[in-house]
Amino acid sequence: MPDRDCIELEGAILALSMVGDLSMGQPFDQSRRTARLARLLAQSCDGAGDHLEVARQVALLRWSGCTANAEGFTRLLGDDVGGRNAMLSQTLNAAGQQAMRKTTPLAQIHCEVSGDIARTLGLNAAAEHGLRHVFEQFDGEGRPFGLRHPEVPEVVYQVLLAGDLEIMSRVHGLEAALEWITTQADRRYPASLAAEISRHAEDWLQQLRTPQASASGSTGSGATVSLTLVSDVIDLKLSWLAGYSRRASELVREAGRLSGLTESSVDQLGKAALIHGIGRAAVPNRIWNTPGALLEGDLEQVRLVPYWTLRASTQVPELVAPGQLAAHAYERLDGSGYFRSLNGDALQTEHCLLAAALAWQALIADRPWRPALSAQQAEQLLLDEAAQGRFDARACQAVMAAARGESSVAPGKASGGPLSERETEILRRISMGGSNKEVARQLGISPSTVRTHVESVFRKLQCTTRAAATLKALTLGLI
Repeated sequence: MPDRDCIELEGAILALSMVGDLSMGQPFDQSRRTARLARLLAQSCDGAGDHLEVARQVALLRWSGCTANAEGFTRLLGDDVGGRNAMLSQTLNAAGQQAMRKTTPLAQIHCEVSGDIARTLGLNAAAEHGLRHVFEQFDGEGRPFGLRHPEVPEVVYQVLLAGDLEIMSRVHGLEAALEWITTQADRRYPASLAAEISRHAEDWLQQLRTPQASASGSTGSGATVSLTLVSDVIDLKLSWLAGYSRRASELVREAGRLSGLTESSVDQLGKAALIHGIGRAAVPNRIWNTPGALLEGDLEQVRLVPYWTLRASTQVPELVAPGQLAAHAYERLDGSGYFRSLNGDALQTEHCLLAAALAWQALIADRPWRPALSAQQAEQLLLDEAAQGRFDARACQAVMAAARGESSVAPGKASGGPLSERETEILRRISMGGSNKEVARQLGISPSTVRTHVESVFRKLQCTTRAAATLKALTLGLI
């Protein structure tokens, strides 16, 4: 794997934990809190040893497979994020509880993906084994294999119990949480383990109020992994997104090089494209699959995607810089973007390149509500957006040149404006007195094409005569 995409193993684990938390409708530190509780429980029961790190890793990665079955939970509960949040907090209604009886195939998907993630990360066999059985229970009523004690790995009980305490105490209060845990003794986990956590619950939850120092390097291995694993897990949430972030990363890297950015800036851009979708995990698939305009409430959830990406990336030192870039992925030059609604004055070249690359990659791919656009159609649409002042024209040209495999960017205007480059050139020539036929001959196009462009110029500049269009273009600095 290219070194440019590598981050420390611990950083990748933390990033995946936050993708999982957001996918499950949880605070983005839920898995980290559970990991601290699981480690305390493992230490209290079995003392020091390698099993403490296993418990921590399994707790951090137990939701890592949940993007893979998001579509299944959407069909089952109507809302993959809210439904799973209700599942974890024991607040599902009767219909939801009935639907949960059909989750064995979804649990199988989740456990297989989580186990494969552990293997890709190079974790030890005990951590991988725990993740492949993370939904099994003491009484054999777990999923996907229905294992009974003592076939269930001990780390599964520790993580399940730690998670129950963290979520239930936060949602219902400590007393109610302990009462519920008691009812699950020798059902979800051994009674002896439930009693152990009940004895220490108040003290351990109090310890969680003290922020933990950065966990970077906790694995102690010095290993690195490719950030593409994180992007691939993110994109699993929607079947039509598979590989999207990888492709966008390669595209924006090349566009950055064509734009003359330093190699360091190019690398940060590539990483930004890989992680830009972290916050997407917090938005239900129902919204992503909706064709046409979104309801205001749904749109507000979408607008928070770059916010959650930023919040998560700041928790991993190696992702702070690319996370700052990724948080600008949906800003637009005219201030119509999100989440900050910044305008052109606040946006840098890197921000504009990332926005254009992500848009291009989306346009040329199939979506549930439309087929993929051809390269020519995508180019025209992107240039139209630039002409309307939303995208930077030079950034769009760089992205399109990169997509075509070209070694340079055609000269053009330095920044976006209401007119396309062709319209600007035609307006410049007719402003100097050229007729449609003369301009057509000079540019090697037909007079009717010139006339179409002139009409477009008039419409965009809100003019009806050549003289008025010339004056307005000069005033705006377009020619």
